Amino acid sequence: MLDLRFVRENQEAVAEAMKSRHASWDAARFSQLDEARRAAIAQEEALQAERNTASKSIGAMMSAGKKDEAEEAKERVRAINEEIAAIGAEREMADNALRDILLNTPNMPADTTPVGDTEDDNPEVRRWGTPRDFAAEGFAMKPHWDLGPELGIIDFERAVKLAASRFILLGGLGARLERALINFMADTHGSRGYKEWWCPAMANTETLTGTGQLPKFEEDLFHTTEGLYLIPTAEVQLTNIHAGEVLEADQLPLKYCAFTPCFREEAGSAGRDTRGLIRVHQFDKVEMVKFAKPEESYDDLELMVADAENILQLLGLPYRVISLCTGDIGFSAAKTYDLEVWLPSYSGYKEISSCSNCGDFQARRANIKYRDPANFKGSRFAHTLNGSGLAVGRTMAAVIENYQQADGTIKVPEVLVPYLGGIEVITPE
Repeated sequence: MLDLRFVRENQEAVAEAMKSRHASWDAARFSQLDEARRAAIAQEEALQAERNTASKSIGAMMSAGKKDEAEEAKERVRAINEEIAAIGAEREMADNALRDILLNTPNMPADTTPVGDTEDDNPEVRRWGTPRDFAAEGFAMKPHWDLGPELGIIDFERAVKLAASRFILLGGLGARLERALINFMADTHGSRGYKEWWCPAMANTETLTGTGQLPKFEEDLFHTTEGLYLIPTAEVQLTNIHAGEVLEADQLPLKYCAFTPCFREEAGSAGRDTRGLIRVHQFDKVEMVKFAKPEESYDDLELMVADAENILQLLGLPYRVISLCTGDIGFSAAKTYDLEVWLPSYSGYKEISSCSNCGDFQARRANIKYRDPANFKGSRFAHTLNGSGLAVGRTMAAVIENYQQADGTIKVPEVLVPYLGGIEVITPE
């Protein structure tokens, strides 16, 4: 979350940033609570000083035989304690209200984050690869939601029978292709210095608060009767591995990755991308997370984007990179790049990875610090970064559509052939 002192000293900048992010911000309410909190602290300190003086005088009065005066001093100490308790309760109320405001306030955009209102204002950074022209090849392209069932590798109808809409069932080479993509992604990131973790698929309230999903986005989460939540991304677990810890500067950047299933209510997406593998309640993803020094974190973001791009390039999938504007970046992010893969069924690009630098926003919530004795005393908050490397279901959709052949089969990308036991073409099952 944002630093209280920073907000106090930069209220105009905060108000402008929240406006550009379409986030509500009540500056008057913040100032009122902040002033009440500081006034209470000043009163508490003054009363504590008075109590200490009175307490010290009691012994001297008793020794001097001034029992009446000593009793008056004791009575004053008791009265002061009651005043301190009452003022402390007021301060605690102000503290909790301020914390609630800050927990629900998004991150400040980085200076390099473009200002804009919607996704239409996201500037394109670069493109890689050339989309296929199926018409020039003499056949009509099929979307993955048609081709997958025809090949017997995706079964949407039985998934609904087993669970509900927006769940998927993969069979045969569909299941193997999903597993192949997961292993390929995890192995590739491992070869580039990411330590792989195997994480719980459930998280507690503190963990989700640390990365920013709670309290603001509870409606997007599936939760259990025991107070746990199904994770929406492995970012939640990987980032909180070091919650409450102090890292060493010479360890940074720490680079982690993990495959997990991801669960999302998609409460605000009714009617969007309802067909196929694009927007579902459960999907697989390989996630990347970094812990970095503040002065290096934006260079580390560029390297993380390159790591995600590397997966798409090895798979031979055309994509583009865009920089998200202030009106489109996520709650915890200061700067975000999206990678969008070419999907012929949409005749356009669709998000397949989002890579963000959260600055010290999550680290402050989760209390993740680092020490660097050669450069400063004590400890400071680290910067956290996260990125999809990649969303597996969307990658499968892209592979099916971009590698389909005129006879209705799918050519397996070369890098995946070893993961499929040498199978080079997916044929009807």
